[in-house]
Amino acid sequence: MIRFLKTHGLGNDFVLLDGIAEDLSRLPFPKLSREMCDRRHGVGADGLLLAERVGNGTFRMRMWNPDGSESEMCGNGIRCFAKVLADKGRTKESHLKVETGAGLLEPALLPDGQVRVDMGPAKLSRSDIGIEGEGDFIEQPVSIPGADLKGTAVSMGNPHLVIFVDDVSVVPLNDWGPAIECHSLFPKRINVHFAQAASRSHLIQRTWERGAGATLACGTGACAVAVAGHLTGRSENDVTVSLPGGDLRIECRQGENVFMTGPAVTVFEGEWPE
Repeated sequence: MIRFLKTHGLGNDFVLLDGIAEDLSRLPFPKLSREMCDRRHGVGADGLLLAERVGNGTFRMRMWNPDGSESEMCGNGIRCFAKVLADKGRTKESHLKVETGAGLLEPALLPDGQVRVDMGPAKLSRSDIGIEGEGDFIEQPVSIPGADLKGTAVSMGNPHLVIFVDDVSVVPLNDWGPAIECHSLFPKRINVHFAQAASRSHLIQRTWERGAGATLACGTGACAVAVAGHLTGRSENDVTVSLPGGDLRIECRQGENVFMTGPAVTVFEGEWPE
């Protein structure tokens, strides 16, 4: 049997496997993610996380989407990852170093139980995001059947497109999300976020995640939304981003690292047949 934990950050939920307590390298992770993340026949989750130790006080987090594809990073996932490591006694440190597909990130466990993560710098060049051409992609046209939109692309180690609208509640997410995720502009697909500037310090977000679909929250996406809001003059450096699952605080200053603060919760533990 494979032991696992079910965790979530603002309802963005994950199955986490502890590769520190035992060697799990034998497991077929893409297949396992498809099976365990299935909400009718499996545990149900937005992704599968693997925790590993790489030495010198550093850990590694890998993540697979429900469709079996591996993602570079996950903002809500890394908060859950850090909280589980602390709760399970895998570390006694409040500041961690975690290797991800997006590079080395540093989550910090706060006294109130929340986790603040140094997400590194936002990247804006098309090459970093996986878009053909040169330069940035800021307020550029994106046309899909039935809608001509404008989006800003941001990489937080994984690719995001942020589209500001007057009212996110009326966006047909299940139609527009997949159409943009697989748009020819984005050969490697992209995470899609619709955002509304409620004020200069408060942004509202709805998300369609690459390989997962509509989710209650996306941490790297919230960082991208805050960066895009600041770049386009819609918001300040420090903002609250409200997602369907709850709020995240994002701090972003041009040319500096982005910081994300939010909760992480372990729901239950279980076993899955190998």
